[in-house]
Amino acid sequence: MREKLVEAAAEANDDLTMKYLEEGELTDEEIVTGLSDVIRAGRAFPVLVSAAFKNYGTVALLDLITAAVPAPNQTGPVHALRGEAEVELTANPAGPLVAYAFKTTADPFAGRITFLRVYSGTLASGSEAFNVTKDARERVGNLFVFVGKQQEAIESAKAGDIVLVAKLHDTTTADTLSGADHIAVAPPAYPVPMLNFSIAPVNKGEEDKLAQGMHRFMEEDPTLRFEQDPETHEAIVAGMGELHLEVVRDRLKRKFNVETALGNPTLAYRETIRVPADGHGRHKKQTGGAGQFGDVKIKVEPLERGTGFEFVDAVVGGVVPRQFIPSTEKGVRDALKRGPLAGYPIVDMRVTLYDGQYHPVDSKDVAFQSAGRLAIQDAMPKAQPVLLEPYVNVEITIPDEYIGDIIGGLSSKRGRVQGSEPAGPGTTIVRAQVPQAEMFQYSNELRALTQGRGSFTMSLSHYEEVPPHVAEDVIAEAKKRREEEQR
Repeated sequence: MREKLVEAAAEANDDLTMKYLEEGELTDEEIVTGLSDVIRAGRAFPVLVSAAFKNYGTVALLDLITAAVPAPNQTGPVHALRGEAEVELTANPAGPLVAYAFKTTADPFAGRITFLRVYSGTLASGSEAFNVTKDARERVGNLFVFVGKQQEAIESAKAGDIVLVAKLHDTTTADTLSGADHIAVAPPAYPVPMLNFSIAPVNKGEEDKLAQGMHRFMEEDPTLRFEQDPETHEAIVAGMGELHLEVVRDRLKRKFNVETALGNPTLAYRETIRVPADGHGRHKKQTGGAGQFGDVKIKVEPLERGTGFEFVDAVVGGVVPRQFIPSTEKGVRDALKRGPLAGYPIVDMRVTLYDGQYHPVDSKDVAFQSAGRLAIQDAMPKAQPVLLEPYVNVEITIPDEYIGDIIGGLSSKRGRVQGSEPAGPGTTIVRAQVPQAEMFQYSNELRALTQGRGSFTMSLSHYEEVPPHVAEDVIAEAKKRREEEQR
């Protein structure tokens, strides 16, 4: 390792190169000087091993920054955009104002604190700037710099400075503040968070505090996601790994006094049918006065995957009056929200209304809604209902030596490998389709399998029928969940 460092340092200039060739060694001072020169010139990029959570390597990183990282006026121009035109920014205090928000934090006393790097121009305390990203004007309050842990107020920040400002109204991480030129710095491409969990407060009634904390953290961290699943009503959190989410939970507890528990999200299963079937629904109610009456006959048929739902009016002869056709469809759609197997929505099915009866006095909208629901409940058991599960498209980037292990692991998860291709020297991308249920812990599995050198992305692909042995477990779990909800 030392030999490689010496060789890299020797390439900094002719004097060091000659000394290394003649003597085969450089002094420690010459190594540091040479490495600093090649880093500043952009010919070498240092990699330091550290663990921020345990504060390992932090001092070494700071030492390297002060000794070797080039100052803003020692680097080349930064590419930015004025509208759709590309412009180059230099660290010129007299240039157009461009300040990039690279970090946002939440302070219990000062509120939102935004960290800005001034790429060009001068930003004055108490001035006004334009948020190009959000298309909004911002009033910039007092500017501060960190000196150790202490904040010191300053009057202005020039190109190359890093400052913080409190209580910006619209500005969050990755936004650009500019002057009249409306120049924006392109934000980095943040990785998509792949580790998903359901998250809930340990103590009931703290859901609002949890949501408040998570939305505040998302302003700070572009790789964090938090949303409410509209179907399962679970709160879902997504991050880059277990440590990432554990830090989030710890901060929720410290800053918002909310203890949380993580779990696997409830999958969005679906139900459908295999064969056509007929259904009959009759709603008749007599209470002494005006009654309620509606009678319909339907036929259900399976459709291709991904088609959704189709309602067909095939009534002839007025056996179901026109005004009650929409009522019947409404009842049918309502019944499709909960399938007979596990209570999941029914999809990919055509429902044809072809016959029925009505009463000139007692037939009402509500009666035909009820009849439509009853007809679906009658038809579904006869149509061989089945459970569908979501499949995801997965792209896994790995060193070549792990291809066999990755493909074998995907096969064990009921996955289908679609192919692979080179992604660079010694690196391969493997593409596959895998049941989403098998991917919950894949981030940890991939890290262990590739010694942290693999990465993956996934996106929803389609739905497929669940194998019988898996469907039994899903149905049993759904039944158990319903029983717990009814207690």
